[in-house]
Amino acid sequence: MHAPDPIPSASAGHSSGEHHDDAHSTDIDAIVQRGPGGAFAVAGLASAIVIALFFLFYFFVYLPRGIVQ
Repeated sequence: MHAPDPIPSASAGHSSGEHHDDAHSTDIDAIVQRGPGGAFAVAGLASAIVIALFFLFYFFVYLPRGIVQ
């Protein structure tokens, strides 16, 4: 992949820069079309880990202590 030019006007006169922008735009459109599936997967996994830790704590630490007097 080619890094974008820091100055947009530097590549304004080159036809390869315009082609690069079209290809870059197409790549971005393809990524956006796939949606945020990875973000949902990470959020779901993190939530499942938190819930699992809660139940592990509840069954193996809280309940075995019994009633605190």
